[in-house]
Amino acid sequence: MHWTPYGPDALLFTFASRVGEDAFRLGRAITAELQRDPPPGLVEFVPAFTTLLLEFDPEVVATPARLGPALEQRFLNAAAITLPEPPVKEIPVTYDGEDLDAVARAHQLTVAEACRLHCEPIYKVHMLGFAPGFPYLGELHPRLHTPRLATPRPRVRAGSVAIGGEHTGIYPVDGPGGWNIIGHTPLRMFDPARGAPNGPDEAMFLLQPGDRVKFVPNEPPASK
Repeated sequence: MHWTPYGPDALLFTFASRVGEDAFRLGRAITAELQRDPPPGLVEFVPAFTTLLLEFDPEVVATPARLGPALEQRFLNAAAITLPEPPVKEIPVTYDGEDLDAVARAHQLTVAEACRLHCEPIYKVHMLGFAPGFPYLGELHPRLHTPRLATPRPRVRAGSVAIGGEHTGIYPVDGPGGWNIIGHTPLRMFDPARGAPNGPDEAMFLLQPGDRVKFVPNEPPASK
């Protein structure tokens, strides 16, 4: 683990050298430690696959680098914590995406086989990014790993379930996107109303880093 100043008011911690189960578990443990006892002046923290960005209020913490060594030790200690597995959140999905046939053909699968492989794993939310509440879900079956589209679409509708490389995800808002769309869910990944007036901001996002997710088909996929 190492850290570096990230602008005048933030620190960037790198807690793993590669994406994987060890990085996922350590990231969860560090997140739990920050939620349990946030350091003074912490404005927000943003976990990613192998890094964690912490932003501080300059009126409270004039020099965040002074906190680096102590935070590093706290995060190393957090590695010894064993957290219980979070409950699995089910995401209903209708497999009707415009790229579903192409994904199946690219891997010499039937559409039904591709849908079955997509529903099979229990995914882990490694990070949110790209758009508000967009979950990067790991553990996609290797036979479904599919490169992003050569030319992104100018508009992908919210709720689109898609594959990009070795990950799957759900578009939280309407916007451009280059992942392969294989289905849609009616659930709202991002809803500002859920974060106000009384709930925490995190409630705006249906999924959080560290969550476990399983896709459940709304109806049996086509057998073609």
